[in-house]
Amino acid sequence: MSEAQHLNRAASALAGIVEGIAPDQLAAPTPCTEYAVRDLLNHLLFWGPSLEAAARKEAVPPPAAAESDVTLPDDWKHDLAQQLDRTTRAWSTPDAWTGTTHMGGPTEMPSPLVGGMVVLEYAVHAWDLARATGQPLHLDENLLEFARGEAAKTAEQGRAMGVFAAEVPVPNTAPPLHRLLALTGRNPTWTP
Repeated sequence: MSEAQHLNRAASALAGIVEGIAPDQLAAPTPCTEYAVRDLLNHLLFWGPSLEAAARKEAVPPPAAAESDVTLPDDWKHDLAQQLDRTTRAWSTPDAWTGTTHMGGPTEMPSPLVGGMVVLEYAVHAWDLARATGQPLHLDENLLEFARGEAAKTAEQGRAMGVFAAEVPVPNTAPPLHRLLALTGRNPTWTP
């Protein structure tokens, strides 16, 4: 399975979870401790244009406001579905996964690393939102192994930047989803 196929599957799973979120669940806590459901949806919308532009090797100007200063739009389901679709289409070309690109800043990074981070972002946040809103989530094992490999590449840097919490211990025999979540500092048994 190609990287673009992994991204497509992660985005599709995330879109399905977003569609199932009820407006009265927006204030619910998520496993991503600094975010309620509303904040996590806003986070995905806020960074979406940068992730999309990275596939095209385009630089995007820095946002005019901080993420915390932006409010979730009224039509958030539609807006997020459209953003996920645009990002997926942008990363569907083989050129997106070659060379270097930027992700919301001037630093050049390998395109495959950035694309892998997008897959990881979508898969893990799909789980965050599914858990927070009581929805079932199915991510296939190949996608989970790919995302775990991508998380392993940046886990230490992610912890240093405060993006990931300390790794949660799980047995080597834990399901692939649990091993992925644990690597990102999430407790796979988290409940609201």
